[in-house]
This record gives sequence, structure tokens and C-alpha cells, in this order.
Amino acid sequence: MFKGGMAGMMKKAQQMQDNMKKAQAEIKNLSATGKAASGSVEITLNGEHMMTDIKILDEIMNDKELLEDLILSAMNDAVRQISEASSSAKMKTATGGMSLPF
Repeated sequence: MFKGGMAGMMKKAQQMQDNMKKAQAEIKNLSATGKAASGSVEITLNGEHMMTDIKILDEIMNDKELLEDLILSAMNDAVRQISEASSSAKMKTATGGMSLPF
């Protein structure tokens, strides 16, 4: 009886490890674009929080302080989106896709 229980535990542990690898792959493929000032600055991040693109409208290039603030705001927006999507992907994988009430 102990052997069956141990084998079951090992199987579940392997399944959990496989689920975590799957979640990590999903997270790596995420992408989010943070925006500030109605899209005057847009920053795109991948699931590893690496910046993959930045767009800045010409109209704001002459105001250094404004530009700095908008870049920070857009970056924080993108990071928040990636974090939320990452948490969602981890939870989905951990629960096997079942919706659990919280």
C-alpha cells in the first residue's frame, strides 16, 4: 500500500513539474504594451520583462521632463500587464484550467 501511495505522489510531483514548465513557456511568450498620455509613449515588453519596442510621438520630444514621466508610466503599465498575465497563466496551469472561486 505504501508503494502505491509513493508512486502516486511521484506521479503527481512529475505532473506538477510538467505544469510549471508549461506555465513558464506560456509566460515567456506573453507580450504587453504599456501606454501613457493616450499613446504618446508606448512600450512593449515580453513575458521576461524585456523591452521589445518603444514608440514616442514627435510632439513630446522637446519636453524632457514630460518624456521621462511618460516613459516611466508606460513602462509601469506594461510591467503591470505582464505581471497580471503571468499570475493568470500560472494559476491556470496550476489548477489544470479549472476555474476556482476565490
